[in-house]
Amino acid sequence: MHEVVIVGCGPTGLMLAAELRLSGVDAVVLERRASQALAGSRGGGVHSRTLELFDQRGIVNRFLAAGTTFAAATFGSTPLDLSALPTRHPYTLALFQNHVERLLLEWVEELGAPIRRGVEVTGVASHDDGVAVQLAGGGPLTAQFVVAADGGRSAVRRAAGIELIGPDATRSSLIAEVQATEPLPPAAKVDARGIHGLHAMADGMVRVVVTEATLESAAEPTLADLQQALNDVFGTDFGVHSPTWLSRFSDATRQAASYRSGRIFLAGDAAHVHSPTGGMGIGLGIQDAVNLGWKLGQVLRGESSQDLLDTYHAERHPAGARALKFTMAQSLFQKADPRQEALRDLLDEALRVERASVPAAALVTGLDVVYGVMTSDAADTKEPATGHPLLGRRMPDVGVTTGGMTTVGIRPGGTTTGATTAEGHTGKVYDLLHSARPVLLELGGPQLDVTGWTDRVQHVRATTTDPWNLPVIGDVAAPTAVLVRPDGYVAWVGLDSAEGLAEALGSWFGPPRRDEVAG
Repeated sequence: MHEVVIVGCGPTGLMLAAELRLSGVDAVVLERRASQALAGSRGGGVHSRTLELFDQRGIVNRFLAAGTTFAAATFGSTPLDLSALPTRHPYTLALFQNHVERLLLEWVEELGAPIRRGVEVTGVASHDDGVAVQLAGGGPLTAQFVVAADGGRSAVRRAAGIELIGPDATRSSLIAEVQATEPLPPAAKVDARGIHGLHAMADGMVRVVVTEATLESAAEPTLADLQQALNDVFGTDFGVHSPTWLSRFSDATRQAASYRSGRIFLAGDAAHVHSPTGGMGIGLGIQDAVNLGWKLGQVLRGESSQDLLDTYHAERHPAGARALKFTMAQSLFQKADPRQEALRDLLDEALRVERASVPAAALVTGLDVVYGVMTSDAADTKEPATGHPLLGRRMPDVGVTTGGMTTVGIRPGGTTTGATTAEGHTGKVYDLLHSARPVLLELGGPQLDVTGWTDRVQHVRATTTDPWNLPVIGDVAAPTAVLVRPDGYVAWVGLDSAEGLAEALGSWFGPPRRDEVAG
């Protein structure tokens, strides 16, 4: 029996495989494709928070070297300036999904996570002590947990009986990569149907997006469908031929009613389906994976109870719902309609007021996510219910000089490595998260006691002179200590006191070791 079976080897599945490997978990990825090769380049945007997650694992430079950065996003027709966001990555990275998958696969292979290809999952059955995974043409695999990362038409989600909820599609579009024999139009076109455009790619192919005259089903489109749609809009099909990729998408927006059913979890597109507008899909899935991975690791190592796994849905479902609202609002402006244009123009005026666009910029980049401190009534305001503003938010990547450090690692199989110490190192907080282990960062306050958790939590004494600045919130009071989860979110904040630290350590990282406390 495997500890975890991951179904699907896209960005979400690959990121989760790496996270579980860092946690010492026996996980295997099952993938229908015979290789990692994709038909078409797919989505092409990676936003700030996703880049921060890559930075936390020490791999961000691989992605930056492969793509192109630009410090802007849009809402409606209004440019959102990202350059002032308090992050080391105040930009969007243009990098198609095929390259994102290639780079993640390289990392996963370096970590030694196994991938079984050419394997189709047809069903799952969850029991009290495990999950049976049914394979096409073969008997079942068994695992303690299964994670569905198998896309919007997830076979695992359907077998688990988890409902997708949300508004139906109002229009459908074709997307393709083809060859063309005629000159392309100089710019994209927007009409009452939607948005249409043809853009030359570096390899001599042409990327086409065209909205169809009527809402079509999810049936596989044909070249004739693409030619007809182009003729309807432009009066010519530009001689398109020889498609290497041809697909249909819609503006349907749906979210799983629950991200968990017993021992089965949903992540990425298996949990949320939405318009590609805004380029948020890859990032949402990777953030799901990083939230879930360390929690599964702690449960499987016996450090935490399964109650910890309930926080996955509690945290990621509201974050996903908020992102889906953005994609719905953004897609509303992607067609010519006098009423929608009037609303877009009013929004443009409002967002051009100084700092008015900051909340939208923080939302689209994923930097405004808050975990665990929100009331349901406050969720849309992003105001913390109680405590220091850092609590529940992503840890700012402040520069630190360590005065002493105890590190903890995990071997494959879940056993802890011996502790080591280092002093005088100058770097940044995210350097301390490369091993996906929690960090208690002391910054000049009273010495803190982590007896009982030294096998799980890195204890770092350091100094920093950097300001503490949060997206939307602005400058906040400098803490004297911060407890940072493996996914980079703040679980406890100290202000010249250890009050609440033991409770936070126990809640997030399990009860203390009795032998260590007794000793």
